[in-house]
Amino acid sequence: MSEPEPPTSRESRTAFNEDWAATILGLVLLVLVLTGVIPTGLVP
Repeated sequence: MSEPEPPTSRESRTAFNEDWAATILGLVLLVLVLTGVIPTGLVP
């Protein structure tokens, strides 16, 4: 039997980085909408 990989394996680290990237992108978009850089009509 093979031993399970530790939680810091390559796949879990990639998923963690993707989560942070999505969070940062969402916050950037929110700031752009709130500051008026992106017009309200473009946001559903």
